[in-house]
Amino acid sequence: MITGRVLLLNFSYEPLGTVGVARAVCMWFRGKVFVEENDGANVLRSPSQTIKVPSVIRLRTYVNIHRKRNETTMKRARIYIRDKYRCQYCGDHKHAADLTLDHILPRAQGGESTPQNLATACVKCNQRKGNRTPEQARMPLLTPQRYLSIGLDRVLLCHYAESKPEWKKYLFMEEFEVEQKIAA
Repeated sequence: MITGRVLLLNFSYEPLGTVGVARAVCMWFRGKVFVEENDGANVLRSPSQTIKVPSVIRLRTYVNIHRKRNETTMKRARIYIRDKYRCQYCGDHKHAADLTLDHILPRAQGGESTPQNLATACVKCNQRKGNRTPEQARMPLLTPQRYLSIGLDRVLLCHYAESKPEWKKYLFMEEFEVEQKIAA
């Protein structure tokens, strides 16, 4: 219970990330946050108190953050999560050890190592595609490239939200899921 994750929102309800349950409770005790949603009937107990476990907290003051945050930490894992551990060329689901990151526009042709230009590929498809674009190799991407441009921080939040349905309305996942179904 204490090792779970809590969604942290800015005062404006903008998702900032996640914090641990212990930190969320400490922030609540210090009066830094409002508790927007509780984690079901889960509680933390001490000899003198019972505290409902928060699931979503919101800062009491607005924090001006720069949206151009550095998303280099865990880039490979976040891209695998974004692509659901599925090769974007053949569609096979694989373990992380059997996957590679493919540059959609190869570096030799000016492609960058940004999340928008990287896709999950199995070793076989990555070798077959080689130093060509998907069009040149006649290997179309299964996921439209516009969905690959979603920020990796948001991907991680959405991954956590799969087990926390109360987070979906704060991450606007209902609209995104409808959009994905229409595109499929």
